Amino acid sequence: MGRACLPRWRLGRLMAGLQVILGLLVITVSLSCLFRFHSAGYFLHNEDVCNNIYTIKEVSNEGFDIKALHDRVDEVLEKMDNLYEKLEKTVKEMEKSKDGSKKEMKKFLEDEVMKPFYYAHIGLRQIRLPKPEGIRNSTEKEEPLINKFLIEEIRQYITPKENRVGKINMFGTERVYNTIGHACALMKIELEKYMDYDVGAYCDDDWNLAQKLMLNGCDPLPRRRCLTRASMTYQKPYPINESLWKLPDDRNVRWGNYQCRNFACLSSKNPKRGYTKCSGCFEMEKEGDKWVKNSTLLVDFMIEDVLRVKPGEIRLGLDYGVGTGTFAARMREKNVTIVTTALNLGAPFNEMIALRGLIPLYLSLNQRLPFFDNTMDMIHTAGLMDGWIDLLLMDFVLYDWDRVLRPGGLLWIDRFFCKKKDLDDYMYMFLQFRYKKHKWAVSPKSKDEVYLSALLEKPPRAI
Repeated sequence: MGRACLPRWRLGRLMAGLQVILGLLVITVSLSCLFRFHSAGYFLHNEDVCNNIYTIKEVSNEGFDIKALHDRVDEVLEKMDNLYEKLEKTVKEMEKSKDGSKKEMKKFLEDEVMKPFYYAHIGLRQIRLPKPEGIRNSTEKEEPLINKFLIEEIRQYITPKENRVGKINMFGTERVYNTIGHACALMKIELEKYMDYDVGAYCDDDWNLAQKLMLNGCDPLPRRRCLTRASMTYQKPYPINESLWKLPDDRNVRWGNYQCRNFACLSSKNPKRGYTKCSGCFEMEKEGDKWVKNSTLLVDFMIEDVLRVKPGEIRLGLDYGVGTGTFAARMREKNVTIVTTALNLGAPFNEMIALRGLIPLYLSLNQRLPFFDNTMDMIHTAGLMDGWIDLLLMDFVLYDWDRVLRPGGLLWIDRFFCKKKDLDDYMYMFLQFRYKKHKWAVSPKSKDEVYLSALLEKPPRAI
């Protein structure tokens, strides 16, 4: 019995001894590390130590010939261009041949040689090197989005364009920067599809893709070097005395990306018209009554009453909303020029406004107004900014309106609607600028929603 327990007792003593030895080793190593840290000055906050460890050291290019590398890459690209042109010429010659073996060779060249060659060429072009010299001794900085995109046309667009004469231009800059919206980087596939075209050829009929990009924050869009398509049966527009209150000719619109194929189809009676906002906007008999006939609702202001507030002073304005330009048409009859913002939300709103002889401004809610400070006599808004809009976004928009509205200019909020419980929040948004109230009205829209209309005047703010 005693002999059987003896091996277990010896094993237990051996394990205990090992644990003691390991514990001593851990304590020794810990004390050694603490001593080393203390000697290095970490616990004394030695600035020299911190600077030595945490300061990023500049990488020197000394001994590296950037110009030679530039020249070599340019030489390789030039040779690739020449070779690609020869291959393309050979393929075109094979197309004219009726020989079956040559057609097979043509297909082989296209699939197995030219395509891989093209993508290798583009890949090499993606290597952007710092330039050996800048304009007026300036430091050349790489455009941050250059290497984000593969399509060469996008890269050509966003690359800074240096002045040809090597001097400061009339704008006071050494180069011109073409801009795109920051969200374009999140819509890489869509943007590359939009910019994938042959320079000088016809663009695809893809305005709906462009609008999708704009509405998702890829705004402004890059310019394109292709020719815009127009209706094949385009007709001369009506004279201005007819066009304001007459539906345009159906042949003047490309209907390919709409559900409807003519203006009659856009009637509010048609449930398949393709749009929901501004129902009835394409019915001239209904549009003709707006802002000129008295309504039972207090929130409906008449143009005559509004212009009477500032007689002779309202000459230029902006209509920020959803519509076909009826407000601008009525104001034109009063010798007031109105620019109308519009998006083609399921129907040809921009085409309709232009064909009526008015000025459409293709603009999304994301974009800063393209007007200088203190230039507009009036801003009118209806149908676009309602109770769905985020308060912070609305704050940025209102401050932008305040920027372009001149001192003494009028802000006409027309039938803004929201839930009753949110009314105080939106009222604060409009009143925070301390505009003078000329008109203010609230009317019920439904059980839970209300309309708000107001006519406010911007103060002078002479500072």
